[in-house]
Amino acid sequence: MHIGLVGLGKMGNNMRARLEKNGVEVTGYDTNPAVSDVAALADLVKALPAPRTVWVMVPAGKITDAVVNDLEGLLEPGDLVIDGGNSKFTDDFRHAEQLAAKGIDYMDAGVSGGVWGLENGYGLMVGGSQAQVERVMPVFDALRPEGPREEGFVHVGEVGAGHYAKMVHNGIEYALMQAYAEGYELLDTRKDIIKDVTGTFKAWQRGTVVRSWLLELLVRALEADPEFQNIEGYVQDSGEGRWTVEEGINNAVPLPTISASIFARFVSRQEDSPAMKAVAALRNQFGGHAVKAVD
Repeated sequence: MHIGLVGLGKMGNNMRARLEKNGVEVTGYDTNPAVSDVAALADLVKALPAPRTVWVMVPAGKITDAVVNDLEGLLEPGDLVIDGGNSKFTDDFRHAEQLAAKGIDYMDAGVSGGVWGLENGYGLMVGGSQAQVERVMPVFDALRPEGPREEGFVHVGEVGAGHYAKMVHNGIEYALMQAYAEGYELLDTRKDIIKDVTGTFKAWQRGTVVRSWLLELLVRALEADPEFQNIEGYVQDSGEGRWTVEEGINNAVPLPTISASIFARFVSRQEDSPAMKAVAALRNQFGGHAVKAVD
């Protein structure tokens, strides 16, 4: 199978490598010529066999809108666009309607795995028609982790469902990171009792009910910088957490833990807290998100 991939940043470039490693031919386009396979988006479209599949992996919002607009004028009826970025699910409705007017199909794919996806595979949550899912299943199988398909891939529903599931996934992620971070701050505060904070978290990695990949990443971060002296406790939020809380409000679903984690990130922008240093370190570990270095 041969697909196009638009956006070769931290995740996109790794996705291209994993796809090619697993037998999917990829023509990639990026505005950075150093990583792009072609000089222009039109060249990418020309390089693909019909019916074409183009996976878009660029920042949500205006940049994704611009790429979809460009593809609308370049693709043909029967072609397929997959948005694998972190777009809001309501954007999917708009993009699908826009492309359908030209006979172009559309799917949304929530993608989790961060900078570790090349090695470990990506968790995939997909929205779209069953026919299109079956058409590009070789792509999904190449990207997902090894093991049973249902443990790393789900066809959630129609267009918008994939990004909705990813939105909730990220809301949960916010809350989990906040819980680990607050535990870190309490342990670190009581050094008169706790003599090995890093070792405590490390010992939780097997057998305990709080073990997880996020815990492993927190241990990695602590081993590299036990006091987080090189990280400022400033944590950005990328949108999905806010959207999750908005959906909770709109549907009268109580989300106190996720909501609190969002507000804690706002607090991080006002003062340098040890807990927020831990959250910043975790985001850097799993997603390669930038941290603010201490001046």
